[in-house]
Amino acid sequence: MNSQKTDQKRHRRSRAPREEKEFEEYMLQLDRVTRVVKGGRRMRFRATVIIGDRAGRVGLGLGKGADVQIAARKAAAEAKKNLIEVPIVNDTIPHPMKLKFKAARILILPAAPGTGLIAGSAVRKMLELAGVKNILSKNFGTSNRVVMGQAMLKLLSELRMTEAAKKFVANLKKQKETEKKKRTAAQKNSGKGDRKPRAKRPAAKDKDQPKEQSELKEAAEKVQEEKGRLETEMEEKKN
Repeated sequence: MNSQKTDQKRHRRSRAPREEKEFEEYMLQLDRVTRVVKGGRRMRFRATVIIGDRAGRVGLGLGKGADVQIAARKAAAEAKKNLIEVPIVNDTIPHPMKLKFKAARILILPAAPGTGLIAGSAVRKMLELAGVKNILSKNFGTSNRVVMGQAMLKLLSELRMTEAAKKFVANLKKQKETEKKKRTAAQKNSGKGDRKPRAKRPAAKDKDQPKEQSELKEAAEKVQEEKGRLETEMEEKKN
């Protein structure tokens, strides 16, 4: 009886397939903070979380709680409220940008394809989760991750699409469209060239033709043999 009950509970607890998360989460920093009250000190946790979809959206949030999981959950919820959209052109930013925020001074520059993310700490993670693949950066100020993350969020929110970037994106779209058209045309042409003409099946009447030809050959050979025999007999009589 007990085994049947446990089996039923297991079937009930069978988890449904997990849904894919819309954003990737990264805990930038986890601190243990204390608050002094009348009764003494209260210990809590402060989590700094970065979220992003690697397609132009990124956010940062802070959360506090008595447990690490609670703090991380609060930070992720706060980060969703602070989401921003980052303009990305050819896997990099559209123009250079410099910003001073509190004690942080950060400079970011667009880079050519294949450069990679030349950045570190919070700057690298913010750009990676935003979807930027090629960039140059330099930090001239503090090394505090929380301040650097807040500075990067503000810096990325001030990026704008320039006219040159818009023209570049339009040219890229045209090139992709022309390449697609060429590929489809080449596939069609290659498909026509590779097709071999189908061999015609012999008709029902053509099946009997080889037999008739063989019979005619045999009859002609017999006639020639008879002719040759008669000629030899005539020559013998003359002699």
